[in-house]
Amino acid sequence: MAQTVRGVIARSKQTPVEVTEIVVPDPGPGEAVVRVQACGVCHTDLHYREGGINDEFPFLLGHEAAGVVESVGAGVTDVEPGDFVILNWRAVCGSCRACRKGKPWYCFSTFNAAQPMTLTDGTPLTPALGIGAFAEKTLVHAGQCTKVDPQASPAAAGLLGCGIMAGLGAALNTGAVGRGDSVAVIGCGGVGSAAVAGAHLAGATTIIAVDLDARKLEWAKGFGATHTIDASATDPVAQIQELTDGFGADVVIDAVGRPETWKQAFYARDLAGTVVLVGVPTPEMRLEMPLLDFFSHGGSLKSSWYGDCLPSRDFPTLIGLYRQGRLDLDAFVTETISLDEVEQSFAKMHRGEVLRSVVVL
Repeated sequence: MAQTVRGVIARSKQTPVEVTEIVVPDPGPGEAVVRVQACGVCHTDLHYREGGINDEFPFLLGHEAAGVVESVGAGVTDVEPGDFVILNWRAVCGSCRACRKGKPWYCFSTFNAAQPMTLTDGTPLTPALGIGAFAEKTLVHAGQCTKVDPQASPAAAGLLGCGIMAGLGAALNTGAVGRGDSVAVIGCGGVGSAAVAGAHLAGATTIIAVDLDARKLEWAKGFGATHTIDASATDPVAQIQELTDGFGADVVIDAVGRPETWKQAFYARDLAGTVVLVGVPTPEMRLEMPLLDFFSHGGSLKSSWYGDCLPSRDFPTLIGLYRQGRLDLDAFVTETISLDEVEQSFAKMHRGEVLRSVVVL
């Protein structure tokens, strides 16, 4: 039987979200219904609400979530009712050209649930990133469920579903930070602070946090930054070079995603160093630089999409490190809120007051 539960939707562009009743169908083949326990408020949800992703309103928001599998459809074998899972938006297909090459973290054909969730009048909802977890329950493809240690806090574990995984993965996977490396992270909100934490976890010995906001620089120090740079008061490129014996950092991660910060990342790296873009640019942004500089500097220029993660590999490993006390996911949870407080949390996020607000159900 279909179930009626509460969820947070955006009905039209740039209007406040609302809590309303939604209908969650029974899982079909390959699908699962998950009872959501916690869901982080990610900037991507705000992009959906503002019409920055597409115009397929109404949206069921929320995607950075953890919960318990309630029921599964035919053919589902990887998870079963009662499993504690983190939801992900990269349910690898196993058959696209990336998967066939043995690089499933680049999967080009990920799965979502086939059935729609709806409003009570039958209007189909578009779930954010194929998940829609600002709801008491949600319907997803079973491949979007990754089983992890049930002793983990749902509020902390769910953050691996998007932003925190993006930052950790930018350092650990895309940037391949290693022991003894020097790393600079430009932009130290949730994603950037997670990149700092990832660099620390990988054994980097010099970790430089760059931001305009003193509060965010303090956050970064808590996650392992050895140095901080206030970019409102000094040239971050010159400072990064000074802190790395005049050479520049081995890996520079741009967690802002603007032409100005990307150029800073490019010139702040060592010769043959790596630049990782994990901040998301807007469509109108353009980059103009001398081509000779690309030739003369060498190295790698990479973009990191979802931290190049493979949920089945990375989520259990990172939760294991969290349980061992080696990765402080709890520190990313600034506050816990109810479904009714999502709109206010967007405003706090916009003002830079929180690393993560987390809806707890």
